[in-house]
Amino acid sequence: MGKGFFNVPIAMNEPVKSYAPGSPEREAVLAAYKAMFNSKVDIPMYINGEDVVTGNTLTMSPPHDHQHVVGTYHVAEKKHVEDAIATALEARKTWSQLPWEQRAGIFLKAAELIAGPYRAKINAATMIAQSKTIHQAEIDSACELIDFLRFNVQYMTDIYAEQPESTNDAWNRVEYRPLEGFTYAVTPFNFTAIAGNLPSCMALMGNVVVWKPSDSQIYSAKVIMDVFKEAGVPAGVINVVFGDPVMITETVLSSPDFSGLHFTGSTFVFKELWKQIGNNIHHYKTYPRIVGETGGKDFIIAHKTANPKQVATAIVRGAFEFQGQKCSAASRAYIPKSLWNQVKKHVLEDIDSFKMGSPEDMGNFITAVIHEGSFDKLAKYIDQAKADADAEIIAGGGYDKSKGYFIEPTVIVTTNPKYTTMCTELFGPVITIYVYEDEDYSETLKLVDNTSEYALTGAVLATDRHAISEATKALQNSAGNFYINDKPTGAVVGQQPFGGARASGTNDKAGSAQNLLRWVSPRLIKETFVTPTDYRYPFLGE
Repeated sequence: MGKGFFNVPIAMNEPVKSYAPGSPEREAVLAAYKAMFNSKVDIPMYINGEDVVTGNTLTMSPPHDHQHVVGTYHVAEKKHVEDAIATALEARKTWSQLPWEQRAGIFLKAAELIAGPYRAKINAATMIAQSKTIHQAEIDSACELIDFLRFNVQYMTDIYAEQPESTNDAWNRVEYRPLEGFTYAVTPFNFTAIAGNLPSCMALMGNVVVWKPSDSQIYSAKVIMDVFKEAGVPAGVINVVFGDPVMITETVLSSPDFSGLHFTGSTFVFKELWKQIGNNIHHYKTYPRIVGETGGKDFIIAHKTANPKQVATAIVRGAFEFQGQKCSAASRAYIPKSLWNQVKKHVLEDIDSFKMGSPEDMGNFITAVIHEGSFDKLAKYIDQAKADADAEIIAGGGYDKSKGYFIEPTVIVTTNPKYTTMCTELFGPVITIYVYEDEDYSETLKLVDNTSEYALTGAVLATDRHAISEATKALQNSAGNFYINDKPTGAVVGQQPFGGARASGTNDKAGSAQNLLRWVSPRLIKETFVTPTDYRYPFLGE
């Protein structure tokens, strides 16, 4: 690491370990996986630095083996949420005044704990709870979360270093205060890194947090909190509650001290939360900050000059890694007729080589979708495609939930560019492809732009720079993260700040200083050195 402002380490991206056969990291994560899979954990909530148990528990099972119970977690009553709010506000009195470098030290330590002693455990927890392959767990729960923690410290120091001009007469400075009140983090199942980043980035900036993880991610959320506790996050700064999202959210949003929402999840839920906040606006002490990253109907468009094998790889990786359960996953593609036969051949060959099953077997590229509700939704759309005259399934189409929630990687080809699965977010291993006439490239770009309400990620593949330029301009509002000659997934902290607009969120770019700026309230301080003693200006004369 180099040195940044005030001699703070400059963040560097954490290297991705290979987990190749025989490697020490492979053996370590397999050992952790087996130990955690074969034991049962009881997960309390965490309020005011204390483990809180209620006796009202729910069980946790791996999506790839849903009859196997790995543990239980305790569910909140309203009083627990109220306690979390009260203790957060009490903790704010000292946390908000703690020197920034002390807060930085805590989260830099958390990064190193994940990079070292907790790496195998947090990866194994993510493999078990969210059915991620070891590679997907490594790039998420280890590398991305480490990157968030390190880079956020650097972004914080950059923000604090940004100061106004001063003169000989007056010293001007900006104080970046935490928000007045407490903040609320609502995190999704699909990325352990997001679950760790949303509460921690707000806390880093001096805020206090009530955090509600997804019910499907509590197993790895527990490891995150173990790390934060060991790193030295004080009691009451980050409080974790589990259970009924409606009750928890209504309790949080009814508090006059609510000052900010950091959300990743469904578009519908985010809009409902925004509406609730709006309805309560006269009740709050301050205007709450609202930051959200929601859904996507992410696209790939290939030009006739694209390399067919590269297009196929972008489709296969973009659509099927982590079973298509990334917000950025490719779920619609537009392929020129002249390339289609070659692209199709490569895609089918790749899919035919996939192995599906438990992430414990590291030869598997595909595992299970997150839960039965997701499985049933995907199965319904696949069955509909089998019946519709304007759709054809050319790969996959099978599913089985007898042991785990397994959906085969499925490719639908449609003659209707507005077919249901070209427009609807499915969040699973299903991609729909529309084959267009080569000469209709410009019209197809318009089609890409107006087909979806979302605007999260998208990709163009071409070797013709004019075609790339045309797509970049035509799709300006279609994706907050736009990729040229690559798949539309895999944003790296510090390299590709992530977020989208339209129905995909507020585009506040996680993994950048822009996001952290939402969690501070600047105060300008002007100090005059020689204070005037006469109201008269020269223009008045004598």
